[in-house]
Amino acid sequence: MLNDIKTDAQTRMGKSIDSLKHDLTRLRTGRASTALVEGIKVPYYGSDMPLNQVATIALGDSRSIIITPFEKSLIAPIEKAIMASDVGITPTTAGVVIRLNMPPLTEERRKDLAKHVAHEGENAKVAIRNVRRDALQQVKDLLKEKLITEDDERKAEDEIQKLTDRFVKDVDSAVKHKEEELMAL
Repeated sequence: MLNDIKTDAQTRMGKSIDSLKHDLTRLRTGRASTALVEGIKVPYYGSDMPLNQVATIALGDSRSIIITPFEKSLIAPIEKAIMASDVGITPTTAGVVIRLNMPPLTEERRKDLAKHVAHEGENAKVAIRNVRRDALQQVKDLLKEKLITEDDERKAEDEIQKLTDRFVKDVDSAVKHKEEELMAL
């Protein structure tokens, strides 16, 4: 029973870390990344499709993204979708290829993005602490039902706390890495 609680807590904390890392990859730095545009929805035959399902997305160099639609008729809808998104980049079309050039970030914008990264990291820590609270409550419920001893409870609480500390460290390192990436010129 206690192992199930710990395993569940570890899985849920891992999902919080994965979610944070996914959110951080979508954040625009001075460097180009295909993750910036992959989720943009493009109207395609009456339904909205993610951009990566209607076009090939590749990096031209460290500061440009090249989008090649599968059908030539998709060029205009893709341009409109990129303009409507919150990416903040104007597409340039050359024939059947759409190019996104990443402008360098200003110092002020870098600091704003660093604050946003720190905020996202704090949200991930809150999610991890909520998982810890749930796991500790489950352990206390087992103790109330006299299914475990007080020694088992203390040992489980210590292990859950160590697990929490490990995942909080992972959040801190992910946030630190992203902030360094943002501040690099």
